[in-house]
Amino acid sequence: MSQRNDTAIWSGLFRISPESGQTLQAQIRQAIVAAILDRQIAASMPLPSCRILAEKLGVARGTVVLAFQQLVDQGFLIARERRGHFVNPEVLTTPAKPRAPADGADGIDWTARRRIAASDMPPPNKTENWIKSAYPFVYGQFDPALFPTAEWRECNRMALAVLEIRNWAADVVDRDDPLLIEQIQARLLPRHGIFANPDEIIVTLGAQNALYMLATLLMGKGSTVAMEDPGYPDARSIFRLAGAEIAPVPVDEEGLVAARVPGDAGFVFVTPSHHCPTMVTLSEPRRRALLASAVENDQIIIEDGYDSQLLDEAPQQSLKSIDRSGRVLYVGSLSKTLAPGLRLGYIVGPSALIAELRALRRFMLRHPPANNQRAVALFLSLGHHDALVRRLSAAFDERRRRLTEAVGDHLPDWSAGGVAGGTSIWLKGPPGVEARSVAAAAARRSVLVEPGDRFFDRLERPTRFLRLGISSIGLQQIEPGIRELAAVASPRSAAA
Repeated sequence: MSQRNDTAIWSGLFRISPESGQTLQAQIRQAIVAAILDRQIAASMPLPSCRILAEKLGVARGTVVLAFQQLVDQGFLIARERRGHFVNPEVLTTPAKPRAPADGADGIDWTARRRIAASDMPPPNKTENWIKSAYPFVYGQFDPALFPTAEWRECNRMALAVLEIRNWAADVVDRDDPLLIEQIQARLLPRHGIFANPDEIIVTLGAQNALYMLATLLMGKGSTVAMEDPGYPDARSIFRLAGAEIAPVPVDEEGLVAARVPGDAGFVFVTPSHHCPTMVTLSEPRRRALLASAVENDQIIIEDGYDSQLLDEAPQQSLKSIDRSGRVLYVGSLSKTLAPGLRLGYIVGPSALIAELRALRRFMLRHPPANNQRAVALFLSLGHHDALVRRLSAAFDERRRRLTEAVGDHLPDWSAGGVAGGTSIWLKGPPGVEARSVAAAAARRSVLVEPGDRFFDRLERPTRFLRLGISSIGLQQIEPGIRELAAVASPRSAAA
């Protein structure tokens, strides 16, 4: 039955009473206007036909026709030939009218009843409509021009074949697609020097879901997590939500200062391949020192393979690959290569831990969607991901060089770390600059950059840093975008 003929959809929207002081036509108009302003009718959904609505309300068809016509004249509805009446999309651009709370709902203090303070954590850096910006130096987004549309469609079509559907449509409870596990094991992990058995891998809904599962399973009140400062803000919030305390550890040009990791911390979170957000690589001596300290102090290391999926000029093996104690847990994802919206990641760890994570995941979400797992498995098995990594690596290398040159030419007072990989650069401004003001002024010029203060755990957060991403901006937009940024990036121009 079509939406137009499904009267159940409209039963709660039209309440017509012959005892009302308003005419039937006015009551119909009022009901439709109220539903539109309350966002109860989607712009894509046709209203019931005049005949069907008249029958439902028990009124003359002409009454409904006149009501619809007046709403068209007032701009609330538009009539589309042979399709019916729809909400005018321009009406939906205005803010929605506040909704009256349900009976008794306004008397409940949900903040007081919560058990974890998720909304108190620092908000994400969320840029709406970034794709419409002229110069989107945003991190973690994708470039539609580089997305492997044809290859991804091919794999999804293959996953929808009858025999494939039989493989993924059933409830597999706590298991993952065996082909995907095989491909992670054979194609993704060896790139980082990791060789694991199938029972040492679990699929997650991205890296953040992996961190949340690890924190839920392993951490609680009394736990302490040593992590980089500056560092990954969402990881810091996830650990705090689990009840853990954070021990900030400084970072320099060699990465995390391993000697400053507290011995009484039960966990160490680190992004050694490309540090979040500076992109520096953890040096070999620091890696050895960190592993030795973890063994000595009985610490668990959570290694996030942050921004490590691409081919670097000087690639480093993961911490997991040189760990002989079994205390490094590796978290990876396909966000920086295939697509951030796909939300597909994985954890590599000892089989006993992975078994516990599977038991936990079953109560959270059972397993990530099996059809997506199969499509990604096919994408990997056909070599599409390897080809994509090569293409992205070449494109991002060129963009990184162009960006570094443009910063040197147009922002001589700003310093950029010389990093040979990753999808962003970390800029430090001159004394007196306020990065948030710079970012706001740049946004007015259609230049999107990210203030860096959110990455610090200190009460007095440095305000001179910006992060500029290269994954979503075209090569030709980089230099003019930096020129626009330079116009507002000095302390004097930012203040103005």
